Parts: sequence; C-alpha cells; structure tokens
Amino acid sequence: MIAIEHKAHCVLATVAGEFTLADYREFEENVLYELQFHGKPNLLLDLTEMLGYTLDVVWEEIRFTREHATDFGCIAIVTTDQWTTWATWLARLFVESEVQVFENGRQAEAWLLENTPVPG
Repeated sequence: MIAIEHKAHCVLATVAGEFTLADYREFEENVLYELQFHGKPNLLLDLTEMLGYTLDVVWEEIRFTREHATDFGCIAIVTTDQWTTWATWLARLFVESEVQVFENGRQAEAWLLENTPVPG
C-alpha cells in the first residue's frame, strides 16, 4: 500500500507492507504530474514500514531512475533497512540529484523543505 501527498513542491510517498507494481505506478503518475506542471520536484520516500517489494518494482525503479536522471531536485529516503540504504546509495550513480538517507521522516521532510526553491 502507498500513500502519496503533494506538499511545497515535494512528492511525499509512504509505503506500508509490500511495495507492489500498482503502488509504483501510482507513485510514478504523481511524480510525472508534478514534473509536467510544476517542474523539478523534491521526492521523499518513507520506506520504514515497507516489508518488501516485488521484482517488477525493482525493474521499474531502475527504468524510471535512468529515464528521469535529471528531473528531480533533492531525494530523501527514510529507512532503517541496510539493503535499502545500500540500494539508495547505488542509485546515486544514476541521478544528478542530491540524495540523502534518513532514519526519521521529520528530519527528511525538513531537509527537503529547506532545499525547495522558492518560486518567484
């Protein structure tokens, strides 16, 4: 299951349970909407309640990351899982965004809001 919120030019996504392809597609649609209508968004992915993900999600994430390597401001990943942390650092090779891993969602959101460009 995924919950998505748009806040101050950020897309905030929280995954609970298994991260499925349908969840990923919903996330992708929200990000693409933000890109189309508001420019480069910051992303926050809270994966602290994620129990796992399906293989098709992994492939979609790789495809999406490569296709949109220059389309994001900052990316914050919230997790305590070492495998997810390692995969996040590996993904940094494919994107031009600043990527940070946090153990706390409030810290991650504060960091993103600090790094959100002010319109005007």
